[in-house]
Amino acid sequence: MSLAEEWGTGQVFYSIIWFTLFFIWIWLLIIVFTDIFRSHDMGGWAKFFWVLFVIILPYLGVFVYLIARGNKMAQHAQADAARGDVAARAYIRDAVSTSPADELARLADLRDKGVIDENEFNQLKSQVLSS
Repeated sequence: MSLAEEWGTGQVFYSIIWFTLFFIWIWLLIIVFTDIFRSHDMGGWAKFFWVLFVIILPYLGVFVYLIARGNKMAQHAQADAARGDVAARAYIRDAVSTSPADELARLADLRDKGVIDENEFNQLKSQVLSS
């Protein structure tokens, strides 16, 4: 008897559904534990009791945590995203920005090569110095 005879289309579909549900469950556990440990509004004992509750009664613990602290989880995710955005923008600004002296040297080089004329150079120079 071959494996294809034992496993029909329905059994494969059933197994895929169970694997997906198991993966979602593992992901929920990771999200809950991550939120427990990065919550600054909870003390150490509260974190300990949440972890103990989730370990001893996993399904009930996770669902109660999602109901009790779901709003806080969303706030933590938004705050983390905002901090990441600010950090990324600051990094990009630092990486891209040049000093006014570098910008003036680049403009003088363009003027010397004939790419821009003296009037354009003076106009761009005033923009660089004003910013």
